[in-house]
Amino acid sequence: MTRIKGIRIISHNSEDHTCKWATGYPDVPGATAMTAAMKEKVEERVDAFLGQEGDGPATLCGGAPAGTEAARDAELNVSFSFLVASGDVLGVRLTTVQAPTAGDGIDTRTYWYDGKDKVHKSAPELIADGSRNAFLTAVQERLKKKEGADPTLLDDPADHDFSLDDMAFTADGDLTVVFDRGTAGVPAGGRYSVTLPRTTVSPWLSDFGMRVQKQTVSPSTGLDLGATDAPAPPVPTHTADGEDTTDCAKVKCVALTFDDGPAAPYTGTLLDHLAQYDARATFFTVGQNVAAHPELVRAEARAGHEIANHSWNHPDLTRLTPAEIRSQLTRTNAAIEAATGKEPTLFRPPYGAINGKVRSATGLSPVLWDLDTEDWKYPDASRVAQSVTSKVDRNDVILLHDIHATSVEAVPGILRTLTARGFHFVTISHLRDTL
Repeated sequence: MTRIKGIRIISHNSEDHTCKWATGYPDVPGATAMTAAMKEKVEERVDAFLGQEGDGPATLCGGAPAGTEAARDAELNVSFSFLVASGDVLGVRLTTVQAPTAGDGIDTRTYWYDGKDKVHKSAPELIADGSRNAFLTAVQERLKKKEGADPTLLDDPADHDFSLDDMAFTADGDLTVVFDRGTAGVPAGGRYSVTLPRTTVSPWLSDFGMRVQKQTVSPSTGLDLGATDAPAPPVPTHTADGEDTTDCAKVKCVALTFDDGPAAPYTGTLLDHLAQYDARATFFTVGQNVAAHPELVRAEARAGHEIANHSWNHPDLTRLTPAEIRSQLTRTNAAIEAATGKEPTLFRPPYGAINGKVRSATGLSPVLWDLDTEDWKYPDASRVAQSVTSKVDRNDVILLHDIHATSVEAVPGILRTLTARGFHFVTISHLRDTL
């Protein structure tokens, strides 16, 4: 995928094992309208999951009363993947997984941005207005061949922005249409997809659709959506001064850990804070964020910090199959190794959720924590700092997040106070090796 200058990943999650939800989507310079559309959909899903209206308190978790066993079994996860980011077109697929639900609980939607006309486009707009009837007929003919499918569910044009909301080209220029459970057949039939060959679909494409197809098949060397150039946050260049020689058997140590990043600009600011106190930390990174910001992960490693694995898109690993667990962790390890040249040995399961199945699916060593700042719940820098300085003990592993501005703002106070008390800040592996 083309490296996207100035990209930010908008990440939010609860980190609460009693109500698990995590969301992530990209904010690409120039594609403001598309980002707004994704933001609206993601917030709508989270509010519905939490039974929340406006700024009111959450009353539910996945449809169950908050605090109940059913709520603890619920989970919402929204992740993203790039379909094309080239020339003057951008395509993103959001994948939403919710549990417990009937079936697989998965629904997907593609978002498109036209840099030429500077507008957000829906998936059906890949097809020219005058060709939509022919396109729909071809899709319905292919659906007839699939057991349980009901092509007549697509007859109402008013529903097409919903039923035809996931369309994308293959590397060969074919067009694949994916239907969520119940939109093109009986719910028991699950999700359906049909693929129209390039030779069939090409005459029906809109001007935008033709450009998307071209950039998918033969990507340009860069992405240009006409965004006004803005200075990117500088990437810190701190370099570790040799190996850490701290002996935690003789002095007071503490391990600061930061989950869910890297995040621009917060992670860069955090690295500056840590460097001022010669503090080393462990970053439990999310794979989709590593892929977007490898330069920040390299900066972490260069400064002597430890890079570890926090899954690809922050699901509850205990809900997944062994193959899915391995995929979450191996994809993230590969992204980290590509950025730093070194493969991680540690992982932290999202929400701290781990069982025998998860342990058996990976050779990575799990890391939990001793002190949870709950910084995701209380966006108050002074409160976050106080939650550490008032409770910390020698050799504690402290849980923080580098996706929240207030958490990063709390770090100088933590470093200053604990340094004055004689604490040394080390990585997880160093703490383990010297005790």
